Amino acid sequence: MKTNKQKNNQQPTIKKAFVGSIRSFISILPMMFAIIGLVAIFQTYITSEMISKLFGYSNFTDIISGTIIGAIANGQGSISFIIADGLKQQGVSLEALSTFTLAWVTLGFVQLPAEASAFGIKFTVIRNLLAFLSTILIAYLTIITIGLFV
Repeated sequence: MKTNKQKNNQQPTIKKAFVGSIRSFISILPMMFAIIGLVAIFQTYITSEMISKLFGYSNFTDIISGTIIGAIANGQGSISFIIADGLKQQGVSLEALSTFTLAWVTLGFVQLPAEASAFGIKFTVIRNLLAFLSTILIAYLTIITIGLFV
């Protein structure tokens, strides 16, 4: 059982941690508002018709295009499914749609500065590199899987 002295030693540490986290959060707020604004502008002015023109050349280019566009657009998964449905209706391949939706959620080129300031550059670069590679790998696995059932 902890004595009063031990409890008092913990309170300042918890208080310092809380104050430090509030300061970090406040310092990140301007960048977060900028990111939200950029994503909103992109989602407002870039239509699925514009995006669909970048697909349809080959599996490889569709995968790369889907990954890059999804990483730049970045947003919530539920929105990516709505956009992917519009792209599918315009004839975009399932490989491109799988990379687009996965990159939309896991990669975020727009939010790289905020992520780097919060978690460090090394972590941010490694996480995004692994997410980029796994997105491409999953796209190729999608091609293989579709080939098995079609």
